[in-house]
Amino acid sequence: MSATEETQDVPWGDVTPDAARRLMVAAVEAFAERGYHATTTRDIAGRAGMSPAALYIHYKTKEELLHKISTIGHTKAVAILQTAADAEGTPAERLAQAVRHFVVWHAGHHTTARVVQYELDALDAEHRAEVVQLRRQCDAAVRRILTDGVKAGDFEVPDIPGATLAVLSLCIDVARWFNVAGRRTPDEVGASYADLVLRMVGAGPRL
Repeated sequence: MSATEETQDVPWGDVTPDAARRLMVAAVEAFAERGYHATTTRDIAGRAGMSPAALYIHYKTKEELLHKISTIGHTKAVAILQTAADAEGTPAERLAQAVRHFVVWHAGHHTTARVVQYELDALDAEHRAEVVQLRRQCDAAVRRILTDGVKAGDFEVPDIPGATLAVLSLCIDVARWFNVAGRRTPDEVGASYADLVLRMVGAGPRL
């Protein structure tokens, strides 16, 4: 886990007991560094300072651990985007809020976000279907804002589903390249992307 993420409000702050939370943090670190399939339960337990047997007290399988991480992360994503979609203000203001906060989360929690967003195919069919449903809620929130903007005459978006995919993909990709040692902070990247997305939909500078 990066130093930045350790000092921020991590998504699993409410996970209990402490041992289960430590294993989750260790799993995110290992999955992000080695990939899900190359990570063993021994790797995870070792990073958490526990024996391999200790992991099975809290998680039946490595896949169950990934499922919990993915569910928590996607639930947070849904909350960010639905809050923006439900907010007061113009469609442009709501879209800027959605993009800014979504990008800030993916930058500030880039290690976690890489696991949450890019290890979906490692989940079993049932768990994958659950996470896909959460992704659909993210899609619906952004699509609602874009639809409102088009109806109001504020956005020029001939393909709302395509634009929704483009906005979400742009935001999510921040987790892949963001570097805490880089020149820009998560807030700066979030503001920049909000401006960019508004220009994409024909709304001009961020309001």
